[in-house]
Amino acid sequence: MKIALDAMGGDKAPEEIIDGAVEAVNEASGRFHVVLVGQRSVIENYIQTKGFPTANLEIADAPEVIGMSESPATAIRRKKGSSISVAVRMHRDGEVQAVVSAGNTGAVVASSLLYLGRIPGIDRPAIAIYFPTRNGGTVLLDGGANSDCVPKHLEQFALMGSVYAEHFLRRTNPRIGLLSIGEEPSKGNELARETHILLGKSGMNFVGNVEGRDIFRETVDVVVTDGFVGNVVLKFTESIIYYITSLIREGVNESFSAKLGAVLMRPVFRKMRETLDYAEYGGMPLLGVDGVTIIGHGGSSAKAIKNAIFAAERFVQSGINDKLRSRTEGLQ
Repeated sequence: MKIALDAMGGDKAPEEIIDGAVEAVNEASGRFHVVLVGQRSVIENYIQTKGFPTANLEIADAPEVIGMSESPATAIRRKKGSSISVAVRMHRDGEVQAVVSAGNTGAVVASSLLYLGRIPGIDRPAIAIYFPTRNGGTVLLDGGANSDCVPKHLEQFALMGSVYAEHFLRRTNPRIGLLSIGEEPSKGNELARETHILLGKSGMNFVGNVEGRDIFRETVDVVVTDGFVGNVVLKFTESIIYYITSLIREGVNESFSAKLGAVLMRPVFRKMRETLDYAEYGGMPLLGVDGVTIIGHGGSSAKAIKNAIFAAERFVQSGINDKLRSRTEGLQ
């Protein structure tokens, strides 16, 4: 198996990206090759400077870079030699089996749509975000690929999320909730109310409206919303996690007894950090495209990139796109 990695994408590229690739291939023990896609001279110089072994690593030259703040549509159209575009085209042409990028999310989504296309029956791809919970996690769609949606799109997100939860979270007949401002069907904006009607007729295990607090309460396995709201939820959650950990850190440093207690609580803190750290989960799959695209956090560390590569490997091995395709037949 070969996985293309956008070496120039992300706030910490290319150093952390390459470090993560090296860690991944070292731990994989030959299960896959990682193709570093980006400016060849930059990649080669860094590898040489660090003295990294090059076994199971390849380089594909891509002279252009799409910045994190660039317009996705414009960048994809004008920069056909960008690391994102080259990586996705390699996937389209069968040279690699998956793409991983922590770069400009909009550009990754646009490039995947342009070169890989959609699974039949899906109008819009969606980013699946995993939120850890005490008993296995909840998946939310869409995490930011589509700011403006219609009810049909959210119905398709529910279907994709259900298949993903079934095969990755091991849930039988996953429970689906529609994110709204109240549990009653009449609550929410027009999009929520109309989607509620569609999901109620869909034949899926739709349990009704859920609120933001239900994401971590494990009342559902899949939460459906548009990409605008979904991305706000994601970023807000990240800020809360940062705030809580900051409070704990400050409290520990306030006194000797607090520091002593922290020593005794170290295993608990370690488990909490591992559970809440996005780097543990690596990246988020873009569901609905006819290929495997894993989108990493813009601030991804080497650890996050390593785990995103492993997520791509699991996604390819799962054959989830075939499972999704069998469920979307006739949805045109």
